[in-house]
Amino acid sequence: MMAPSSSLFERLKAAASDEWSAYTDHAFVRGLGDGSLPQACFRHYLAQDYLFLIHFARAYALAVYKSRNLADMRSAGKTMSALLDMEMGLHVRLCAGWGLSEADLEATPEASATMAYTRYVLEEGMRGDLLDLHVALVPCVIGYWEIGKALAAWPGALEEINPYHEWIGEYSTEAYREVAEEASARLDRLAGGNLSESRFADLVRIFRQATKLEVDFWQMGLDLAD
Repeated sequence: MMAPSSSLFERLKAAASDEWSAYTDHAFVRGLGDGSLPQACFRHYLAQDYLFLIHFARAYALAVYKSRNLADMRSAGKTMSALLDMEMGLHVRLCAGWGLSEADLEATPEASATMAYTRYVLEEGMRGDLLDLHVALVPCVIGYWEIGKALAAWPGALEEINPYHEWIGEYSTEAYREVAEEASARLDRLAGGNLSESRFADLVRIFRQATKLEVDFWQMGLDLAD
C-alpha cells in the first residue's frame, strides 16, 4: 500500500506535472493575465464554458446519486450549487456586456473539445466509483483556483484596464478558494488513507486525461484567433 505523504490532489498533480503545467500556464491563460487575449476568443470560450458547466452540474448530480452517505451527498450538492449559482451567473453577466443572453448561450452548438471533455467526465463517473468521478472533476475545480490566484498577482491583472479582470477576480476570491479546498479534502476522504499502487495508477490515468482535456479546452478558445 502507498502511504500518503501529502494530499491526494497534490500527489496526482505531481504525477501529471507536465500536463498540469501545460494547463495552468497555457497561452490562453497568459493572455487573460496580461489582457492580450483577443476578445473574440474569450467570448467563444465563455459560451463553450457555459455549456461545459451545464454538464458538470450533471456530473455533480451523478455524484449525489453515487454517494453512500449524507455527508458526501451534501458536499457534492454544495459544489453543484456553486456551479449553477456562481460560475454560470458570472458567464451570464460577462456575456450580457457583449449582447449575448442566457438563451443565446444555451443555444450555442457544442465544440468538439467541449463534448470530449464533458463526456469523458460523465463516462468515468458512470463506469467507476465516486472517487473516480471526483478525480475526473478536480482538475477543473482546483485548477481554476490555482490559475485565478496566480493571475491575480500579475501587475494590473485585476485593474479595469484588463478586460478579463472580472474573470480573474471571480476565481481568486476567498469563496472560490473554499470550493477548491473542499474538493481536495473530498478526495482524501474518499480515498480513505492508503491506496494500492494499481489504484493510484488508475487515478493518475483519469487525472492526466482530464487535465489534457483542459489543455484542449483552452486551445479551442485560442484557435479562434488563427
